[in-house]
Amino acid sequence: MGLLDMAGGLLQQYLNTNTAGQPNAAATQHFDQVAQQASPDLLSKGLAAAFNSNQTPDFAQMAAQMFSQATPEQKQALLAKLQGVLGPAGAALSSGSVSPSVIQSTLEQARAANPSIVEKVSGFYAEHPTLIKTLGSAALTIALAKMAEHARQG
Repeated sequence: MGLLDMAGGLLQQYLNTNTAGQPNAAATQHFDQVAQQASPDLLSKGLAAAFNSNQTPDFAQMAAQMFSQATPEQKQALLAKLQGVLGPAGAALSSGSVSPSVIQSTLEQARAANPSIVEKVSGFYAEHPTLIKTLGSAALTIALAKMAEHARQG
């Protein structure tokens, strides 16, 4: 049985979603249900689609929003991952207390230099789906639509 079936058909309704249209009002609930069964890889693909969409705020802004909602442990884990990926460019992230605005500006610069940072950040947040839910129904609708598309293909 595939994820499209296991999630009670929730993803089925997102298969032909026009993401430029209205976000699904139940997307937060649906995401919560699907995230319990989806692989981190599938969650990452959905989140990357939301990060790259022109119907959502900028990637760096959304990533910083999730960072602001993260626990201290999650923040430290993200900072360590970013420092490893960014090398010397991530020096601003080594201080004890990093604000969401520093995360946002660092990710804006990182994306300009290396667009694959979106996938790396998506992969991190895919391991923390409760943070993804803070992005709101528009981003979650896009993420669910992409997840449905990948689940259908797989």
